[in-house]
Amino acid sequence: MAAMNWTIAPEPHDSPDARALWREYYTEVSDRWYLLHEGHPTDPDELEREIAAADGSDLAPPRGRLLIARYGGEPAGSAGVRLLDAATAELKRVFLLPAVRGRGGAGLLVAAAEDAARALGAAELILDTRSDLVEARALYARLGFTETERHNDDPYAEHWFRKKLG
Repeated sequence: MAAMNWTIAPEPHDSPDARALWREYYTEVSDRWYLLHEGHPTDPDELEREIAAADGSDLAPPRGRLLIARYGGEPAGSAGVRLLDAATAELKRVFLLPAVRGRGGAGLLVAAAEDAARALGAAELILDTRSDLVEARALYARLGFTETERHNDDPYAEHWFRKKLG
């Protein structure tokens, strides 16, 4: 069973593995946006500024958690949650390296993030994503998230989802 190859555990947002996965995640989503909208990858200087600016400290305890997924013991993905208020957590940085996609890790990672949100006291999990991230939107719908009204002012967000945590 593929799930036997996966482990998912909390990790500090500034660990070497977390930082490397953040770089991979941000590079992929940024390049995807720039290639779609402007026909070129992200400017390297801009990429470095944005990676440095979003250090992930909002995913640190006591109000957040960063989870690192490992496949066969190797860092393979991440997901984070952060409390927005006493009952609502936001799902952030859901990402798997391309080499391990399609092996069941995404569902396991989001389920672990839901558990982490519950442990923080959240009764609901919300997220946003973009139109071009069609795989993400399909994943969230498959996992029981419902598309809903805008809940933030992120200029890149185009779709908003929520899920009650039972």
